[in-house]
Amino acid sequence: METNTPNVAGFYAEENKDNIYETVLGEIKYLELPLGITLGSVYDDQPNAHQKFMEKLDACIRNHDREIEKMCNFHHQGFVDAITELLKVRADAEKLKVQVTDTNRRLQDAGKEVIAQTEEIIQCRLQQRNITTVVEKLQMCLPVLEMYSKLKEQMNVKRYYSALKTMDQLENICFPRVSQYRFCQIMIENLPKLREEIKEISMSDLKDFLESIRKHSDKIGEIAMKQAQQQKIFNAALQKQNNLSYGRSMYISNDGLPEPRNEMFLKQNLEEEEEHEDEVLTAHDLVDFSPVYRCLHIYSVLSDAETFENYYRKQRRKQARLVLQPQSNMHETVEGYRRYFSQIVGFFVVEDHILHVTQGLITRAYTDELWNMALSKIIAVLRTHSSYCTDPDLVLELKNLIVVFADTLQGYGFPVNRLFDLLFEIRDQYNETLLKKWAVLFRDIFEADNYSPIPVSNEEEYKIVISKFPFQDPELDKCFPKKLPMSQSVPQIYIQVKEFIYASLKFSESLHRSSTEIDDMLRKSTNLLLTRTLSSCLQNLIKKPHIGLTELVQIIINTTHLEQACKYLEDFITNITNISQETVHTARLYGLSTFKDARHAAEGEIYTKLNQKIDEFIQLADYDWTMTEPDGRASGYLMDLINFLRSTFQVFTHLPNNNNDHAAMSGKVAQTACMSACQHLSTSLMQMLLDNDLKQISMGAIQQFNLDVIQCELFASSEPVPGFQGETLQLAFIDLRQVQKMATRIIQEDGASPIQGKTGETKYFILEKRRPSRRHYFGL
Repeated sequence: METNTPNVAGFYAEENKDNIYETVLGEIKYLELPLGITLGSVYDDQPNAHQKFMEKLDACIRNHDREIEKMCNFHHQGFVDAITELLKVRADAEKLKVQVTDTNRRLQDAGKEVIAQTEEIIQCRLQQRNITTVVEKLQMCLPVLEMYSKLKEQMNVKRYYSALKTMDQLENICFPRVSQYRFCQIMIENLPKLREEIKEISMSDLKDFLESIRKHSDKIGEIAMKQAQQQKIFNAALQKQNNLSYGRSMYISNDGLPEPRNEMFLKQNLEEEEEHEDEVLTAHDLVDFSPVYRCLHIYSVLSDAETFENYYRKQRRKQARLVLQPQSNMHETVEGYRRYFSQIVGFFVVEDHILHVTQGLITRAYTDELWNMALSKIIAVLRTHSSYCTDPDLVLELKNLIVVFADTLQGYGFPVNRLFDLLFEIRDQYNETLLKKWAVLFRDIFEADNYSPIPVSNEEEYKIVISKFPFQDPELDKCFPKKLPMSQSVPQIYIQVKEFIYASLKFSESLHRSSTEIDDMLRKSTNLLLTRTLSSCLQNLIKKPHIGLTELVQIIINTTHLEQACKYLEDFITNITNISQETVHTARLYGLSTFKDARHAAEGEIYTKLNQKIDEFIQLADYDWTMTEPDGRASGYLMDLINFLRSTFQVFTHLPNNNNDHAAMSGKVAQTACMSACQHLSTSLMQMLLDNDLKQISMGAIQQFNLDVIQCELFASSEPVPGFQGETLQLAFIDLRQVQKMATRIIQEDGASPIQGKTGETKYFILEKRRPSRRHYFGL
């Protein structure tokens, strides 16, 4: 059993191998699997597998050869028949070939013309196709060329904004269709140059526009200011006309009294102003703003609007600085100020127009900033140049120009409060110029006055005087001719004060201030006129050498009347400002102190001049202190002095005494002057007697001196000025009389003796020079 088992296994192994080789051959035959895999499965077996496989392969080949041979044997007879038939056909094929060749030759000969015509047709078709293509391309290119031609024409006629629109159409619509052509590339390369050219031309036009508005700014401003002024006058007249429908409009005449206005006159003014207003040009009529619009549009289309805005603002700022720069002699004439204001108004009118007709070129913040800068410069310029003005009329015209200037710009929306604040500074300058002008007027009036009471021949002359000056004297009789107490300068000064108030009121008009404020301003300026200008003129007048005692007395009387007229001036101010009498004023007229100080100065000057005149007479004294006998009458110089004093004091007594105040005033001044004169005369004579240079006095000389003292005492006792009680005036010479008596007693006792004394004391010493040890003391 053990020996049989391996043989069986080997049998099955051999059988399995044959099956494997069959399978591999089937796979190779039908290629069911990749050859590499199949062959791999063969070589993976035993070492002799290759040989056995090859044997199997050869057997398979032999089988296939036998099958092929069988198939060829089966079809051999048919093949032979076919060859036989083919040989039969060969002769016919030769004939057919000859016929075909001949036919082909004839066909080729006949087709040469057709070929030639066909080529011509092909060439024509090619040309036709080319022409069609060219036409199509030309139809595509012609709109581009036409639009480019239109662009060049627009450039020639300076329609730059339209040219830019055409460029956009060319770039966005036309060029993409024909971009492959050379001419299109040339056009595309040329468009940026055209844009730059448009920008340069537009900028050049803008520069011309800026130069144009710089030249026309003054005219534009003049027109704008004129329109604003006419509108203001029209509104004021319309308001007055409306007031007339409810009642009669009133105005203040030169004497402060209200008078009616004529309604027909107002209506006629309104009609004339309306007709004139229709003829006034506007700023837009003088300047062509199209370059600005065109340039703005162009730069906007070119996406460079910011560059244009910056350039425009920069150039306008430069022009603003030039406009704000005044001429050095602007303060000399009103035309200089008018031209300066017109240029500024014209500049900002143009800016306001640009602000409202363009979008974003300038903004309100920009114009406000520019105006604030300009306003600071304007205020500084006006403050400087107005300080040079010395003519009040020029300052007033400047104020009116500033008001019109402010009203005009306020109408365009610019704030002008600082200008009205400046007007109050200029108002102080205006008042200063008025004060200087009125100081000259006052001096002229004082120089032309004769300082005599005003003579009145009849009632008509009296009414003329009281129409100029509020002289109220109920006790004055109606007998003519007569003399009014004041001189001609009083009504003239009063008229000039009223004129000053009118002049000051002219500046206060149109300042947008209440009547109360205007009233207080008038009172303050009038106070300055009275307390500074008129007071200074009076003080200078009183100090003038040619003003005598009579003139000084008349000045005292004049100042009294002017002081009394101050209440009428207050009423006058109240009337022209339409302020109620019950209104509490912050300012009052201080004429009382002004004229009181003038009277005190005049009184002091009277006393001084009177004493100076006495000194002049005393200097004429020529005593012979060694004379043996007196002349028997008083010295001539002393009699002349006494006569002068009598005539001088008669000036006081001859003054009109129908007014109690005048009588009291003249009496007080006369009494004081008389007492001062007598005291000064007594002191002067005493100094003469006690002079240190006097070495010796004789009895005749002292007797002559006694005659002079007697005349002085007689003058004092004659009551040269009424009003002294008892012997008040004689007391002025009592010291002189005692010294004279003492000197007489000493001379009688000791003979001729020198008299030595010290003035200014109440004790005098009489020294006998011949006996130095003897000294007499007299206590007075």
